[in-house]
Amino acid sequence: MFVDESKKQDYLLVAAVIIPGELALARKTVRGLQKPGQRRLHMVKESPARQHTILSTLGTLGAQVTIYQAGAGYRTNIERRAACLERLVENIAEAGCARLMLESEQGEEERDRRLLYRETGRHGCRDSLAYDHATAAAEPLLAIPDAIAWAWARGGDARRRAEPLVDGVVRL
Repeated sequence: MFVDESKKQDYLLVAAVIIPGELALARKTVRGLQKPGQRRLHMVKESPARQHTILSTLGTLGAQVTIYQAGAGYRTNIERRAACLERLVENIAEAGCARLMLESEQGEEERDRRLLYRETGRHGCRDSLAYDHATAAAEPLLAIPDAIAWAWARGGDARRRAEPLVDGVVRL
């Protein structure tokens, strides 16, 4: 499972699951979308035509994507992120996912680790779920939740293109 966020309006935490046997092909596909010299895909920096191509190509990977959305009922983005991660761990425990990779977010990693340790213990998956943080340059598959988070937060045509890639939205 690969996770990224958007803080544009509501707080969105986007989780994309790739079947382990498909990881190598998915990474190769995402790397193939990068322009020469580009270290990572980042939708904000892409042209509209490239954004369309990226979303279309990501749609061929078969990722199962869930959006966790925390709105104004929470006072801060720290609270929103915590609520989304708590629900995410609950869902992971039910589904039996074995690995969680979150995009590195300055200042969030230690707080995430404490929360994930607590929640994996609470849901009985501490020994079966490995989790870590990485940059999008180090883990190309973080481009999937990045692209969908960007499109969902942007709305309009971008969201319409991303909707077929999203299996569900969990509103908190």
